[in-house]
Amino acid sequence: MPIDAVKAVAAEPRTAEISWDHKDVQLYHLGLGAGAPATDPAELRYTLESRLHVLPSFATVAGAGTGVVGGLSSPGIDVDLAAVLHGGQTVRVHRPIPAEGRAVQTSKVAAVYDKGKAAVLVLRTEAADDEGPLWTNDAEIFVRGEGGFGGERGPSGRNADMAVVPNHTVERPVREDQALLYRLSGDRNPLHADPEFARKAGFDRPILHGLCTYGMTLKAVADTLLGGEVARIRSYRTRFAGVVFPGETLRIRMWTGDGHVRVAVTAVERDEAPVLADTLVEHS
Repeated sequence: MPIDAVKAVAAEPRTAEISWDHKDVQLYHLGLGAGAPATDPAELRYTLESRLHVLPSFATVAGAGTGVVGGLSSPGIDVDLAAVLHGGQTVRVHRPIPAEGRAVQTSKVAAVYDKGKAAVLVLRTEAADDEGPLWTNDAEIFVRGEGGFGGERGPSGRNADMAVVPNHTVERPVREDQALLYRLSGDRNPLHADPEFARKAGFDRPILHGLCTYGMTLKAVADTLLGGEVARIRSYRTRFAGVVFPGETLRIRMWTGDGHVRVAVTAVERDEAPVLADTLVEHS
């Protein structure tokens, strides 16, 4: 069997030193669509180094996302990359991420779940600096055709019924060039830039990075409900339910609760096609 769950989870964690500065953070935020309008004080907190606040989702690109990439080559993992899908993402921050820093990143396969027709790898990346833990980043990777080995099914992570009218709804346009800018933060997969490669993958044009939609959604929640105070965000999880094409519009619905926000994201131009589901932001 290409996945040996016991061996994968028991493997020694991989460590690496990563660093970032304000330019990496600014580039990430610009890749999410920050800076429109360019002189808006609410946007300058994402784009101007003297006022910079770091969205917690920056943890997914710090170190160019090497933790996830390395996880797919861990002992016990031997899979066809064509069968791999990014199924979900969770970020937990232990304190605000500084605009410049160095950290030791530790990566491992935290769990392997059996979903029947697919296996799910939970690739965990933790980062800590001299002051202690910074973040824990879990990527859920679906591997089609590798389930049925008798392992635990794992948690569902499904949101409660959200049939009621949302408390807030906002729309965010995706620029035509947004994937080209976002990929400069580390994910250079040609699926997001090369039309010919995208057609071979089954799409009529390049698609937006799922983690770009992930970051755009968190920014929308922070701006709409938290006054842009990103340091209030404690954790953020989602399930990737569909693709986004550059040039489309995201409709982001929010249901507020005590210390949390449940979110659903759809593509306006494609009859509300689901994009992000079972999305939860926890905050102070």
